[in-house]
Amino acid sequence: MKLRLNWVLSALFTLMLTAATFAADATLLKPPRGAAVAIVMFADLQCADCSKAYPAIWEVATAHKIPVVLHDFPLPMHNWAFDAAVWARYFDKTSADMGNDFRKFIYANQNQITRDNLPQWAQKFAAENKAVAPSDKDPDGKLADLVKADYLLGQRIGVEHTPTIWVVSNSGVSEPLVEDARASEKLGRMIEDMLGKAQPVAAAKVNSPAKAAVRKKISSKNPKKTG
Repeated sequence: MKLRLNWVLSALFTLMLTAATFAADATLLKPPRGAAVAIVMFADLQCADCSKAYPAIWEVATAHKIPVVLHDFPLPMHNWAFDAAVWARYFDKTSADMGNDFRKFIYANQNQITRDNLPQWAQKFAAENKAVAPSDKDPDGKLADLVKADYLLGQRIGVEHTPTIWVVSNSGVSEPLVEDARASEKLGRMIEDMLGKAQPVAAAKVNSPAKAAVRKKISSKNPKKTG
């Protein structure tokens, strides 16, 4: 409980500090190396709109053959979102696909999950996927630090709500979709527009040597639809 309270207070303080210090600058977001265009989503695993948008972004990304970059943005008002994000990072260590599937699993069962029973849901997911879910998923706090780093990145570029979704290319960034559960209705048009503006990938490597300082999570197989 003390750790959770410290995280909430720290997040609120940082939010106020960030708002005063940084202007929104989504140009920090870049597609992964080798991709001209990508979908970037800042999400909260306890967010109802995120649970609707998550399968939609994978469907559109698969249709357009572009990667998805996921960032954790657990809102302080949600009492189990941060721990769920840490669990997702734990399963990411096995594979990006397993981490993405865990997120899909949590969104599909979101209405039944509480702070107290979240570990049991992680155990259920692990059992169904022949994995292990230890009682201490993050003994050295490194996974929590990764979640916090994503949260701070979101604050720096002006994220305030979830989901916040961009289509990014090697030549620019779209306007964001914010709290839009019907993302697939707009994302297709945004992707086509950004694909039309993107530089060829080979040229982009020469002209844009700087690397994006963001975490990249790309599924190497077609994601399953949420049931």
